[in-house]
Amino acid sequence: MDEQLFFKKLNNLCTSEEIFDFLSSLEVLSDTMAAGALQRISEVEVDDSGLKNPGVLENEVFRALCLQFEFESSKLSNTGLLNALQALVMLCIDPQSTLMVSLLSESEERLGKAQLTVENLCALGESLLELESPSCAMLQQIVNHMQEKDIEKWTPREIVMVYKILQLTARERKQYQNLLNRLNSVTLPAVSQLNPNFASVILNSLVVLCQTQAVALVTALCKHSAKHVPYFTDYELVNVLDAFLYFGHREQIFTEALEMHVPQSILTMHPQTVCKVMQYCCKKAILSKPIFDAVAESFISSADRLTTDQIAEYIIPFGTLNYLPPSASSLFRRLETVLHTRLSHFQPHTLVNLLHSCVLIQRYPLNFLPKIFSPYFLQKLQAQPPGLNGVVTSQLTQLFLTVTLECPFYEGPKLLPKYQVKAFPMPHSSCDVHLLKRVKTGLLYLLKKRIYFASEVSTPYFYAVDIEIKLDEEGFVLPVAQREEVHKRIALCVDGQNRFCANSHNLLGEEAIKQRHLQLLGYEVVQIPYFEIESLENCRKMAEYLHKKIFPHTYG
Repeated sequence: MDEQLFFKKLNNLCTSEEIFDFLSSLEVLSDTMAAGALQRISEVEVDDSGLKNPGVLENEVFRALCLQFEFESSKLSNTGLLNALQALVMLCIDPQSTLMVSLLSESEERLGKAQLTVENLCALGESLLELESPSCAMLQQIVNHMQEKDIEKWTPREIVMVYKILQLTARERKQYQNLLNRLNSVTLPAVSQLNPNFASVILNSLVVLCQTQAVALVTALCKHSAKHVPYFTDYELVNVLDAFLYFGHREQIFTEALEMHVPQSILTMHPQTVCKVMQYCCKKAILSKPIFDAVAESFISSADRLTTDQIAEYIIPFGTLNYLPPSASSLFRRLETVLHTRLSHFQPHTLVNLLHSCVLIQRYPLNFLPKIFSPYFLQKLQAQPPGLNGVVTSQLTQLFLTVTLECPFYEGPKLLPKYQVKAFPMPHSSCDVHLLKRVKTGLLYLLKKRIYFASEVSTPYFYAVDIEIKLDEEGFVLPVAQREEVHKRIALCVDGQNRFCANSHNLLGEEAIKQRHLQLLGYEVVQIPYFEIESLENCRKMAEYLHKKIFPHTYG
C-alpha cells in the first residue's frame, strides 16, 4: 500500500483492535509504516496515567512487529528505527528487554557515526529523556552533534528538546553556557510560535539552568504564557508559576488570565496547582478577589481532601494580604472543624504560620492557643528546623499580643516571656526612607522645630512607630524628650507602596494588625499613605496636608 494512503487510514483508527485488524489485512509493511503503526497504538493506548490496557502488549500482531524490529534493527531506516523506539518508550516497554537494548544500541552506533539528521537527533533525545535513567553520555553526544548543526534553522520542537537535555545535565551548565546563550537568542524570536507545553518546558529549563541573565527571553515567555493559561495542564501551569516566582516577574495580563481561568476551573484543578496559584499571589502581593473568592469556596467544599500543608497554603494568603472573602464566616467555620479533627497532624511550624495568618484578619483561634503556648509544643517547635528563629518568635509574640489586646476574655495559658521578642522585625513593610524624609520635612515646616517629633521610635509593645508626636491635655505639642504631662501620643504610619497589596490601597496583613494594635495600646493612629502625598509638589503643600491630617480641629 502507498505510504500516504496507509497513514491516512491509520490516523482514522481509534482503537488498538482496529489498528491490529488493519495491519493483518496488509501483506507488506515498510519499516516507517510499521513504526507509524506502533506510534498510533501508543497514541490511543497511553494517557496521563500510563498504559490503559497492558493486554495490548500480548497481541500477536504487536509481538510480530516487535520481533521484526528486534532482529532487523541494523536494516532499519533512521526514521523507522527512532519512531519505533519513541513509540515503545511511550508504551512502557522494559528498557532492559532485548528489543529495547537492540534498538538503543543501534541508535547509539548511528549517533557515534554521525549518521543522524537534526530530526533524528530530536526523536532520539526525546526517547532518552522519557527513560527513567537515560544515558547521559548519549545525551551529551546528541547535544554535541546538535551544536554542529545550523542552530538558526531549528524548529521549536528541536529547541525544546535541547533545553530538556541541558536541563538534565545541569551540573555541566558552565560547559554548555555558550550553547545556552545561542539557544536563548534563537528562542527569543520563536516565542510567539510556542505551544503551551513548549512554553512551559522552556521556562522550567531556564529556572533549572539558572538563566537569570536571559531577561528578554524570560519576559517574552511570561507575556506569551498569558494567552495559554486556559490550555496549560496543571503540571505546566505549576512550572510557569514557578518561573514567575524564580525570576521575580509579574505580568498584569497573566494575572488577568489567571483571574478568568481559576474560578472556572478550580473544581477540576489539582490542589497542588491551587496552592501554587495562591503562593504566586501571596509572594507577589496580588490581591485577586476572583481567585481568592473561588479558593475560599473550594476550601469549604473540599477541605477534607487536602493535606495539612495544602490547608495552610490555601488559607495563609488571606491573612498575608489582609482579605476576608464574602464566604468568610463559612470559610473559618470549616477551618475550625478541620483543625479540631486534624490538629495533631499539622507540623508545628505550619500550624503557627496558619494560626498567625488568622489573627492578621481578626479571626481568633482561641481554642487552639493553649496547645500553641504549651511548653511541650514550644519544645517541638525548637527541635524542628528552623527552630525558634526570629520569624517564629515574632509570630508567637503577635499571637500572644493579639489575645491580650483583642480578646481580654481569654483565660488560657500565656506565652512565657523567654519566648517573646523585644521588637517585631518588619522586613516586608519597613518604612519607605524617601517617603519618610518628605514627611519629616513637611512636619518641620509645620511644627517649626525638630524637637517636636521623633522618627522610627521603639515602643515597649514590640512595634516601632514611624513618627511619634506627644500632646499635653490641652492639645499642645510637647517636645518628644518630655515624659511628664503626656496626655496623648500620635503615631504617624508613613505607608509606602511596599505596605500595600500590588496596585491596590489594601494594607498588607502585618501592617493592618500593627495599626490596630497601636490604637488599642492608646495611640492615635494617623495613616499617611503614599498615594495621598505623592502628588504634593512642595514642602508647604505637604505641611498643609499634615496639618489637616494630624490636627483636623485646628486646620483653617
